[in-house]
This record gives sequence, structure tokens and C-alpha cells, in this order.
Amino acid sequence: MKDSPTKTTVQQLLSIPVMVAALGYLVDMYDLFLFSIVRVPSLKSLGLTDEQVLSDGILLLNLQMVGMLIGGMFWGVLGDKKGRLSVLFGSILIYSIANIGNGLVTTIEQYAVLRFIAGFGLAGELGVGITLVVEILPKNIRGYGTTLVATMGVFGALLAFLIVQFFEWRVSYFIGGGLGLLLMALRLKVFESGIFLQLKQQNVRRGDVRMLFNNKARFLKYMTSIVVGMPIWFVVGILITFSPEIGKAMHLDQPIDAGRAVLFAFAAQVAGNLASGFLSQYLQNRRQVIFSFMMGSFLLVLILLLAPFSSTTLFYLLCGCLGFFSGYWTLFITVAAELFGSNLRATVATTAPNFVRGTIIPLTSIFLVMKGYIGTINSALITGVLTYLAGMIALYYLEETFKKDMSFVEEA
Repeated sequence: MKDSPTKTTVQQLLSIPVMVAALGYLVDMYDLFLFSIVRVPSLKSLGLTDEQVLSDGILLLNLQMVGMLIGGMFWGVLGDKKGRLSVLFGSILIYSIANIGNGLVTTIEQYAVLRFIAGFGLAGELGVGITLVVEILPKNIRGYGTTLVATMGVFGALLAFLIVQFFEWRVSYFIGGGLGLLLMALRLKVFESGIFLQLKQQNVRRGDVRMLFNNKARFLKYMTSIVVGMPIWFVVGILITFSPEIGKAMHLDQPIDAGRAVLFAFAAQVAGNLASGFLSQYLQNRRQVIFSFMMGSFLLVLILLLAPFSSTTLFYLLCGCLGFFSGYWTLFITVAAELFGSNLRATVATTAPNFVRGTIIPLTSIFLVMKGYIGTINSALITGVLTYLAGMIALYYLEETFKKDMSFVEEA
């Protein structure tokens, strides 16, 4: 039952395709959380008021997520039709150019357009990277590979925090674009998935989005795989991103710094990703581990929003604990890739995490609408309860995928 990494396993995990996928997710997370960190200073430097910083910040976040939703569909279909490598080159090029452009904005309109384009480019990184990893690694160690990818992504968020400590927000965007261009050069050495090369020889429909909706069982499988990831993005997109506003509503003894909240949450998520990935390998079960982490996260949300405390130190500690239990992001993406055949795998693995990220649009909408009636804390609480309830129901119906062979296709 207990699979332990051997010398051969380590060599496979450190192969160029796996490391390129991991570094791609690092760049992905760097940009996503760079915006969360520099949201306030960047918008204030453009002349926005405190109220506009919140409302326009949500607008920019939502436009970024819309870009990721559209990009996720585009890159996923391209990955199944033309190959995994086509996405790895195209997505990073668009992201890099857009990120450099983010550092040059002078108006909120320019910022909005470039956040959309950056989101579109980033959308292909994670899903196709995970698809490549699960297809080139043996099934007994692919959980280690996806854990490595997700963990490197968390380091991207931490890198964003560190860069902002030493550089002005515009320079931080330039650095992100430069990292993307360097990664694109490294990808010249990546080889295509053998499973995809075999798939090209078969007479099957590849990357056909309609196949996700023309079969009830397949559609429900797709939707449950998305909803399971929603609680993670509630924590990241609302509790962490808007931690300054939540801390203010809690009347804490000091203002909350969003950058520090990100630091604590994602430093702990490194440990959470490792713990959930290795525990899944040890138990040979994805669902049990996801349930444990989801329940731990839910209990911490209740403590954060209901416990009577005023210490910023305790607030940051709770952000760290929430980050740890959000570490099942690794397993969520792994399951999404494992659930579907190779002719739809890139489409699903790319769209599912981006649809999860995109759920921040209805979640922030619910949060903002209720905030005007019942206040910031109660609004966040109700939004969170609804999100976790949906996630747990979806997990109940989710298929266990640990021992599933990846060499299969979806019938039209």
C-alpha cells in the first residue's frame, strides 16, 4: 500500500517535462498573487480612492478570471487537438508580454485589458502541465509528480511576496514577464507525451467540448470535479485577497497587510500540498484526503470569522492554517486529469482549475451584495458556508481515481 520514492522515481520526477510543468505553475501563481499583493499600491498610484480600490480591484480580478475561463477552454482544446507542447509555448508567450504590459499601465482601463490578457495566457499553464505529468509518469508515482508541480506553484506566490519587498510594483510585473520568457526558452527541450502521440494515430474525436455536455454521466463528473475545488478559491479569492477589509471589519489591533496574508497562507500551503500528496500516495486514495483537508479548512473559516479576537498575529496564524488545508489543490487537479480519457484530458485539466478560479466571480458578487445588508463578516461567513456545502456534496459523488490507468479515451 505504501509507495516510497526510490532513486529511479526521483530521476523520473526531476525529468525536464516534469520540471518545466512545475516551473510553469510557479510563473502562473507568481502573477496571480502578485496582483493580490500589489492591488492596493498599484491602484492608488493610478489615483483611485479607498472605495475604488475595493470595487475596481474586484473588477480587475473578475476580468482576469474571465480571461482564464476563456483561455482555459481555448488552451485545453488546443492541447487535445494539436498536442501538449503547443500550449506550453503559446500560453507562456502571451502571459509574458501581458505581464510586461501590466508594468506600463497609466489608466485603470489599460490595467483591466491587460489583466484579462494575462489571465487568458496563464490559463493554459497548470492544466496542460498536469496532463503532461500524469501521462509520462507511471501511475504509482504520478501523485508525487503532481505534488511537485503544485508545490512549485505555491513557491511562485511566495516569490511574488519577496519580489515586492525589494521592487516597486511595476518592476515586479517586469520580473514576472522576464521569468516567463526564460521558461519559454527552457521548453525547447521538452518532449511530447507518448500517450498523446498514440492518440494521434487513433480515429477518435479530440478536444471536442461538446462531449462534456452530450453525456449526462460525463457532464456530472465534470461538474463535480470543479465544485470540489471551490472552497480553495473562496479562501484565496475572498479571505486572503480581501483580508485588509475583513481585518478592518473585525476591528483588529493593527491593519492587515494583504502581502503578509499571502505569505503566511502560501508558505503553509507548501506544506499542505506535500502533506496531501504524500498522504494520498500512502493511503492510495484521493477522496479521503480531500475530505479531511476540506473539513479542516471549513472549521478554520468558522474560527476566523466567528471567534472573538483582535490580534493581527492570530489572524495571520489562521491564514497560515487555512493555507495548509487548502493544500488539497494538488489532489483536485490530479483527479480532474485522471477522470477523463486522453482525448479530453487536456481540455478538462485546463478548464477545471480555471473554472474553479472563475467561481470567484459569483462568490465575490454574493459577498458584495450581502455586505451592504449584513456586513463584511456575516457576508463572508454565509458565502463560505454555501461554498463548502457545495464542495462536500460534490466530493460525495466524485469517483476515486488513484489506480486508474491513463491509456483510455472518451467515447463520443
